[in-house]
Amino acid sequence: MGDSILDMYLYETNTLLEQLDGILLTAEQADTFSEDNVNEIFRIMHTIKGSSAMMEFSSLMTVAHRIEDMFFIVREKGMDVVPEQTKPELFDMLFQAVDFFRGEIEKVENGDPLSQSIDHIVNKINSLIDKIQGNPAAPAAEASAEAESAPASEAEAAAPAVSAVNQDYPYGVHVFFDEGSGMENLRAFMCANSVKDYCGDFVTYPDNVESDPSTSDIIADQGFFVWFRTADDRDSAIPGVKNAGSVREYQPVDAAKPAPAPAQEAPKAEAPAPAPSAQAPKADSPAPKPAPAAAPAGQQHAKESLISVNLSKLDQLLAVVSEIVITESMVTASPDLKGLRLDNFTKSARDLRKLTDDLQDVSMSLRMVPVSGTFQKMNRIVRDMSKKLGKKAKLTLIGEDTEVDKTIVDAIGDPIMHIVRNSMDHGLEENEADRIAAGKDPVGEVILSARHTGSEVIIEIKDDGQGVDTQAVLNKAIRQGLAAPDHDYSQKEILNFLMMPGFSTNTEVTEYSGRGVGMDVVKKNVADVGGTVSISSEWGKGMTTTLKIPLTMAIMDGMEVSVGGSMFTIPINSIQSSLKVGAKDVIHDPAQGEMVKIRDNFYPIIRAKELFQMEKGYENIEDGILMWVESGEHSYCLFVDELLGEQQIVVKPLPNYVNSFGVKNYGITGCSILGDGSISIILDVINVYTAAHNIF
Repeated sequence: MGDSILDMYLYETNTLLEQLDGILLTAEQADTFSEDNVNEIFRIMHTIKGSSAMMEFSSLMTVAHRIEDMFFIVREKGMDVVPEQTKPELFDMLFQAVDFFRGEIEKVENGDPLSQSIDHIVNKINSLIDKIQGNPAAPAAEASAEAESAPASEAEAAAPAVSAVNQDYPYGVHVFFDEGSGMENLRAFMCANSVKDYCGDFVTYPDNVESDPSTSDIIADQGFFVWFRTADDRDSAIPGVKNAGSVREYQPVDAAKPAPAPAQEAPKAEAPAPAPSAQAPKADSPAPKPAPAAAPAGQQHAKESLISVNLSKLDQLLAVVSEIVITESMVTASPDLKGLRLDNFTKSARDLRKLTDDLQDVSMSLRMVPVSGTFQKMNRIVRDMSKKLGKKAKLTLIGEDTEVDKTIVDAIGDPIMHIVRNSMDHGLEENEADRIAAGKDPVGEVILSARHTGSEVIIEIKDDGQGVDTQAVLNKAIRQGLAAPDHDYSQKEILNFLMMPGFSTNTEVTEYSGRGVGMDVVKKNVADVGGTVSISSEWGKGMTTTLKIPLTMAIMDGMEVSVGGSMFTIPINSIQSSLKVGAKDVIHDPAQGEMVKIRDNFYPIIRAKELFQMEKGYENIEDGILMWVESGEHSYCLFVDELLGEQQIVVKPLPNYVNSFGVKNYGITGCSILGDGSISIILDVINVYTAAHNIF
């Protein structure tokens, strides 16, 4: 049970931090917080504080608590209370707080101990609160002076307040806040505001908590009193005290039974204001209060229509649906039915196929999530790097509602981050003068776009920077022994050197990567989810990195072909067409081997029988069929025996034992069980090409 609570905490907190990041980036661009922003940040901090306290993560709780206090003041008094010169400091502190929260959450996820020293960030928040309240350090001296004369025990604390209370308000609640919670005057102010929701007619002691921080020490020592006209008013307001937050304990007190008090304390305790003055704060703030109260209620209602489900359960669901698809094929294609005319069965089988298709679509869509979450995180990277590198830049997002399988979204987060960092660090020009001289906007632009093309998603990261100096890349590749000095390379081949392990055009190691650092990681991560990476660049104009990624890896449409009695599946989206040719149509090229001409272009022929070293299979080109396939930058014709037809297949990973033989290098990416129970090998078009050209 503990693990599920922790998982829920991590999920909720990470979601809130993403929301907070988005709010801060928007607000920083507007150079102010809207009323909705303030309410939202207050709510987020309140939630993180409460859930962190429940999990006993004190560092997270304390920082969230302090920021909540700050935004409580801003919420009550408006953004005008924040001095203009303090705003940049406020934004920086909040971004720093988000990074702190993220760092702590990462520690929780890894099982590491949380930070003990949070003074640096708490001090920053406290200093900002002082600036917002316009309080110099002087009141602290008054506070300590008053604290010295304050009663030491709770019993004594009650005495002055009870004896000096306005006789019209004899029924009180004595409230004590959490020890060491700090800023007790604000806690008292929040408590009084919470009580207002239940009963508006009351007075407090001390009464000037909002404007006088020196009351903090009095409240810490003596507690905080709320006085009511009737016992019923007090009873109805108790929930307000309970909901106030940071309340350690509370107890009803009655002025009718005053505790003995020293006479000299009475004048000092005459601070409680009479009824009319107690109403004044109420009159000042009736409007703002209902708005925040209404907002959480609305959000809560919206959330009820959503449910978070563990990804492993969705994996199990998809596995079951996959088995249903296979079993349905086995039933409808059973050899026992061959030659029988079964009209009713055929109709039912058709209906069953439609339902299994619908079930499959629904179960797949459950795993589909928009790429907006990953895209939005890049805003923060561009913002931080702009400041640190002194480059003006903006991020433009296109098609962020495009949906991809959850596992794929998780896998592409790091590659996209690497590429965006490269664009910022090494792509955009070092200074505005260079951009203006080149006739460009002084503010650099990084465009992050996503779009669907049937069975795959195309993600492009484009910058309008200086582009890649292909000659410099080639020289570096030659120095590293990756390229032959006397070979004539195409631009595409030169750009591909950027994705070789450890290759970089950056001459110095900086905090951020140069072009190429991490690009090999990008290629590997994208390849792991069945995708491809390609780079294009024009010197002086910028660079574009394109990721082509399958929508999902679980179920796909494939074309079944046979070679010597064995069956293979070729992904439909890789097939251009199928064709029969005669021996006279085949051209024998000394360098490329067998080739065939299709639509004025020549394509190499790869024989599946020879590639997989199979004993059976057609030798004569007239007997078999050519499958013209294309993926990424490779296009060729695969020679097979027969074309069996299109089928929707469930992708099954190969066992680790089989993978250990390096079958993926030969273009075997997995397998599938067909309707008759036989196994079909799924081919990866790109690796088949690579394997063939390494062998021949």
